[in-house]
Amino acid sequence: MTTIPSNIDPLGHALNDYFINAVSENIIVDSDIADDDVIPSGYLFRSYNQMPKLEKEALKLCKGKVLDVGAAAGSHSLYLQNKGFDVTALEISNLCCDVILKRGVQKVIADNFFNYNAGTYDTLLFLMNGIGIAGTLPGLGLLLNKASQLLNLGGMIIFDSSDIDYMYYDDDGSKLINLNSTYYGELMYRMQYKSIEGEFFPWLFVDFDTLVPIAKKHGFEPQLIKKGKHFDYLAILKKT
Repeated sequence: MTTIPSNIDPLGHALNDYFINAVSENIIVDSDIADDDVIPSGYLFRSYNQMPKLEKEALKLCKGKVLDVGAAAGSHSLYLQNKGFDVTALEISNLCCDVILKRGVQKVIADNFFNYNAGTYDTLLFLMNGIGIAGTLPGLGLLLNKASQLLNLGGMIIFDSSDIDYMYYDDDGSKLINLNSTYYGELMYRMQYKSIEGEFFPWLFVDFDTLVPIAKKHGFEPQLIKKGKHFDYLAILKKT
């Protein structure tokens, strides 16, 4: 799939509605390991001052020509553009791309990251666990191979993720992970907004220790930048 059809694009419809009406409504996020979560659509339009500390730190680390992967409403792209960066917002949702353009981002491309090949960059930005599009640990290797093709010499990936090991503990402290199953950070997600329901898609949360050997195997030097307050972290992968 190159882009998401509008009839199964809850995120795109939610962001378009917010842009038009300025009323924040919940996007329901269903996963295979936890109760439903919600994302208020207005949160994706946050200003720099409203962003979490790890996101602010990530934006400060950007250099050169930037590709903002999974740009959503384009808040990170807009901030970088206003700071003088040559930034391109890449988003698989056509509806999201329309919103990003209307917000004033000059370079917006509707495409799947794994299909994209229109240029090379100094920084690939994957925020809000954007690296999760890898879906699985084998998929992470494919993502890093693709990223290497899109990066200039000395380029880097900036991303945040989380170690979700904590989600597998019972109230009595016993661990519920099936050691014979797939990696515990490989989840399935689905989004819903009003009556619009998306399809299930794989999503990866990868702990840093698991990431390190995979990154090195695919020609990247990992660097842990900062840990967050809730098992999250910010990291850089430098192309070697």
